[in-house]
Amino acid sequence: MGKRQIALLLSIAVLVGALVGWGKVAETMSSSPSGVAETFNAVQGLTIVSYDSSASVGADTTVIDAIAENADTHDSAEDYTWQEGDVVAISLNGDSITAAGTGVRVDGSTVTITAPGTYSLSGTLTDGQIVVDSAADGDVYLVLNGVDMRSSTSAPIFVADADEVVIVLAPGTENYVADAATYIYASAEEDEPNAAIFSKSDLTIYGEGSLVVVGNYNDAIASKDGLIIASGNITATAADDGIRGKDYLIVKDGVLTVTAQGDGLKSDNEEDATLGYILIENGSLNIAAGGDAIQAVSDVMIADGEFVISAGGGSNSRIASGASAKGIKATVRVVIDGGTFTIDAADDAIHANDNITLNGGSFAIASGDDGVHADATLTINGGDIDISRSYEGIESAVITVNGGDIHIVSSDDGLNGAGGVDGSGMAQGFGGRPGQNSFVGGNYFFYMNGGRIVIDAAGDGVDVNGSIVMTGGVVLVNGPTEQMNGALDYDGGFQISGGLFVAVGSAGMAQAPDTSSTQYSVLVNTTSTQQAGTLVHLQSSSGEDIVTFAPSKAYQSILISSPELSSGETYQLYLGGSVGGEAVDGLYTDAGYSGGTQYTSLTLASVVTQVGGGGGRMMRR
Repeated sequence: MGKRQIALLLSIAVLVGALVGWGKVAETMSSSPSGVAETFNAVQGLTIVSYDSSASVGADTTVIDAIAENADTHDSAEDYTWQEGDVVAISLNGDSITAAGTGVRVDGSTVTITAPGTYSLSGTLTDGQIVVDSAADGDVYLVLNGVDMRSSTSAPIFVADADEVVIVLAPGTENYVADAATYIYASAEEDEPNAAIFSKSDLTIYGEGSLVVVGNYNDAIASKDGLIIASGNITATAADDGIRGKDYLIVKDGVLTVTAQGDGLKSDNEEDATLGYILIENGSLNIAAGGDAIQAVSDVMIADGEFVISAGGGSNSRIASGASAKGIKATVRVVIDGGTFTIDAADDAIHANDNITLNGGSFAIASGDDGVHADATLTINGGDIDISRSYEGIESAVITVNGGDIHIVSSDDGLNGAGGVDGSGMAQGFGGRPGQNSFVGGNYFFYMNGGRIVIDAAGDGVDVNGSIVMTGGVVLVNGPTEQMNGALDYDGGFQISGGLFVAVGSAGMAQAPDTSSTQYSVLVNTTSTQQAGTLVHLQSSSGEDIVTFAPSKAYQSILISSPELSSGETYQLYLGGSVGGEAVDGLYTDAGYSGGTQYTSLTLASVVTQVGGGGGRMMRR
């Protein structure tokens, strides 16, 4: 069974079988993770199935784990050593070529390399071609020693046959390769080569020089097998895709600047589920693509690096229906361990048709659609994620946050627990844009176990078309001002046993955690709208500060759930006033509060205490 089939079945299993626990939640949460309990929710008419929050989906997936599930590469330490004494020199002389040594055949402005070995190229070729056609065992090394190579009919470098070709960028050299805008093939049935540097064999590029490749016809650099870029300063400009490795594309290090009308980096072997992947170990990458900036039909795995990515013209651009202009896109999964990312995409910034795991890294994201979208599961274990512009900030059927510092600004929902393929994915389905889909409660989940999430949403702040379990961390929500959305919106249940949850917004659809929770919550809907910046201060009867928060938007509903709230205790809620010290995301700690007006005093007789009317759904029990 292929990896993609396995991934699909695992996704179904995750959503149907592995998520256990809602229904008699207080009993289930204390039972073993494998114990399944179901309950019929009379309010929604749904069967809600959940799982113990200790079983975090995808929590242990790292780049190393993902690499082990993909095919091996052609990379070898021997690729990076070559003997200068055994080099065959090839001189490019404008419209002619000269070569001294065996293993080469010259015909005017075309040279054909017929044997393994090392070949050093230098000079200018105004209209010609280097062909590698070596049937013998062994690698072919092409040392680019300051070349300017062009062709008016085809690809300047064409690897027709070889065990492997290694292109070496000689130290301190500048090299330039540009192909024709229109290719002339021997017959109408032929369509190769189709890139300025084109290889039918495994290809490795490295060195301490620079290389500029212009793909006027189609792609800039392409290999029909594997492609490894180990080092060098490489600039690729393409009429279609910038750099393509069909079986796999690996960037070990180097400086890459890619401008492509199609995809930037691409791997697209759809025949073998262990191929079609992209691995980036390190490097500095600047990618501007009309389509997807980084796109793989299998996995995208990133260990480290610096990334500046633009897709589809950026987040302010609109793309055609059915087009894809995502920052980082994988058909199976995306795994990122670290790196620095600036992503400006017309479509999703980070997207996977199955699973995404973010273990670390720093992300500055602006998206015309979702900031981070996974159809099946999204797990965040760490990192700094700043989504400054999005339609929906984070979206997946199952969202698990174990760590990290996450900031979201969205024109619709901030965090959306919904399943399926979004409207700008590869098909239409659940999770689409307005008017595409309708949702009912089901096997969609948000697990908050640690980290910090700060949301500024014009739609729902946290919207889960299923259930929520929170055991730790901090969630701060500046929700909507209009009444048809809420700072918190869920269809199944919301059990909270730890962490701090503060949500402010409109009162029309306000919700609180359900009464199966073990941590206490208060929901206060005020009689009038409070202006942005009006402090919310909750303190105990002894004056102990529970929460002091400065909402960034107007609000009429206040939800606070804190480990410091206790049964039978009395608390006072103040509005306005002033506070000393500095806030972090609007939340003040260890700061003196004074001068506010007491809005209400409430004694906690139950796990959820509500003051004031409003709220669009019946309280869960």
